[in-house]
Amino acid sequence: MKEIFKRRSIRKYKDKKVEKEKIEKLLKAAVAAPSAGNEQPWHFVVIRDRNILNHLAEVHPYAKMLKDAPLAVAVCGDLNKQRHEGFWVQDCAAATQNILLEAVALDLGAVWIGAYPNEKREKVVSETLGVPENIKTVSLISIGYPAEEKRETDRLSNEIVHYDKW
Repeated sequence: MKEIFKRRSIRKYKDKKVEKEKIEKLLKAAVAAPSAGNEQPWHFVVIRDRNILNHLAEVHPYAKMLKDAPLAVAVCGDLNKQRHEGFWVQDCAAATQNILLEAVALDLGAVWIGAYPNEKREKVVSETLGVPENIKTVSLISIGYPAEEKRETDRLSNEIVHYDKW
């Protein structure tokens, strides 16, 4: 549970590459996510190329941190895998969260950068990465060794919890 509470959005990174072994662990965590009907509609684009990271930082209004990140992962959903129509979004969100939690376990920092359902953002990211038309980019995850520290937070409030009925 410590990774859940320790996870924070990290936008500043050290100038240090993320090792191949850690990238593999991040991806293994992603595919361990639950998916509707075990459809597993996800695909992942691992982005290490500095030119692509810089370009994404320019074309996505909330991806400026990619200029300093050594790595990003795009989590994408395959529209052709929809026995349970529309649930691919939730499946990819669960995979995204698993990557974020595994990043903490690996002493990495990460931040979720949304793409889908914003059509403009999703399109520019997908075009940049050469994603096929039947695939939608749900999120980008900026990843690296943190150059900033953030404290754990406790966001639980009685105002948002309802038992049995609203």
